[in-house]
Amino acid sequence: MTPLDLLGGASPSELLTLLVLLVGAGLLTGLLAGVFGVGGGTVVVPVLYEIFRLMGVAEDVRMPLCVGTSLAVIVPTSIRSFRGHLAKGAVDMEVLKLWLVPVILGVVLGGYVAADAPGWLFKIVFVVVATALSFKLLFGKESWRFSGHLPGNGVMRAYGLMLGTASALIGIGGGAISNLLLSLHGKSIHRSVATSSGLGVIISIPGVIAYIIAGWPKMAELPPLSLGFVSLIGAALIIPTSILAAPFGVRIAHALSRRKLELAFGIYLGLVALRFLIAMLD
Repeated sequence: MTPLDLLGGASPSELLTLLVLLVGAGLLTGLLAGVFGVGGGTVVVPVLYEIFRLMGVAEDVRMPLCVGTSLAVIVPTSIRSFRGHLAKGAVDMEVLKLWLVPVILGVVLGGYVAADAPGWLFKIVFVVVATALSFKLLFGKESWRFSGHLPGNGVMRAYGLMLGTASALIGIGGGAISNLLLSLHGKSIHRSVATSSGLGVIISIPGVIAYIIAGWPKMAELPPLSLGFVSLIGAALIIPTSILAAPFGVRIAHALSRRKLELAFGIYLGLVALRFLIAMLD
């Protein structure tokens, strides 16, 4: 089987369009990882969905394949972004240490559920979270907080479990959700973004493993060069450009003022939530 066979006999113009989309998705994924501390899954998943549709991948395994591949793309992007923020001393390592175990447990749970979850579940989780954070960032005030400090270890671990589960369900690095939680507990946007970049590393690595295991029994339904619910082809085409773009995103994040970063992140999340909402209504 040739590479052209894998794309379902698409025409040269269709192949060129797909190549441009993949390069663009990779660049945008890297920038988002650096600027906002998110993995860029909301960019990667819809692009991969169209590619797998052209390849003739069955509907019942297409979405989990997109999510698993998205998490694979997030692994190197998050590592590159995390290292950049860590070098600037902006990462709260105590938060990441506290979240490590519950986040991994949540990822495993989310990966198990996602294997057979209906499509609307992936969309509604992100719409709710992205809308809440977007509203907070665009219209919120300093007084809009649960508290001026982080909660106790028990609550923080519960947050971690929720972060891991939700992120695994929709193929993101968890940055959108953790930014909301950290900002509501008094963390600055720069500190929240930097810490969220580390969360992407914690979520994406076990997430990929979970999706490989979940998809292993369905290998006969998956396209060639897939490892469970992870497409090695999709990951290989997007990862290089996302890695190249991530450091530029880190520079942008630390060059912007606090308010500009909040507005940019709020607008981005609002647009993503709108896109998912429209998809749900179609």
